[in-house]
Amino acid sequence: MKGVVLAGGLGTRLYPLTKVTNKHLLPVYNQPMIYYPIQTLVNAGITDILIVTGGNSAGDFLKLLGNGKAFGLKHLNYTYQEGEGGIADALSLAEDFADGDPVCVILGDNIIEGNICRAVRAFRHQGSGAKILLKKVPDPQRFGVPELDGPRIVRIEEKPKEPKSDYAVIGIYMYDADVFNIIKTLKPSARGELEITDVNNIYIERGEMTWDELEGWWTDAGTFDSLLRASNLVAQTGANKLDLGDKGVRSEREVTSGVKA
Repeated sequence: MKGVVLAGGLGTRLYPLTKVTNKHLLPVYNQPMIYYPIQTLVNAGITDILIVTGGNSAGDFLKLLGNGKAFGLKHLNYTYQEGEGGIADALSLAEDFADGDPVCVILGDNIIEGNICRAVRAFRHQGSGAKILLKKVPDPQRFGVPELDGPRIVRIEEKPKEPKSDYAVIGIYMYDADVFNIIKTLKPSARGELEITDVNNIYIERGEMTWDELEGWWTDAGTFDSLLRASNLVAQTGANKLDLGDKGVRSEREVTSGVKA
């Protein structure tokens, strides 16, 4: 499996911090934000990684990360997203890099306390389709929200006014190679972007989507409040821990049955 870190966008919600740099280069406690999602992938045994970036500071990623020596890597790949085409548009740039292999995609401002090792192993065993990670949150209306029927996801709604569950779809997704064909069928949403929620719903309609619940805390870092929260959480507990709970996730069957495997 190959890894894709999506680190484009203009970061307008963090202006003026992002006036002279990319959001994902801002500090979260004692490290640049981009370090955390890369470490998440490396901890899960994914070492062939592509960074998708954009904007005016794209060259700074190469200055900071080089070939990934800080993560024990021998090589990092980079590509550039022009404009604001959305998450699915950014992922489409990874098609040649994926070269028919499955991909684990993580948004560049996603930071987790634990790890995704178990989820990655489960998806490798799954063999095809898609897997997403969910987390219970107090304000699901801010995120993509799954409607659940037992262990099955019925549909995902993006930022619903009346959420059908208290779960959020966090920015970690696993897809087989068909994801790139799916993206080619998408039409831009009302905000002019290709939406990753539309990708996920196509997999759901096909009956090819599974999910796991992330254990430990999770946060994005795309607003002033969440950036501060992320720094405080990392300072208090650390991030990307390999020894958290039962490999950092619970499967959908464990969640709905209330037991741990």
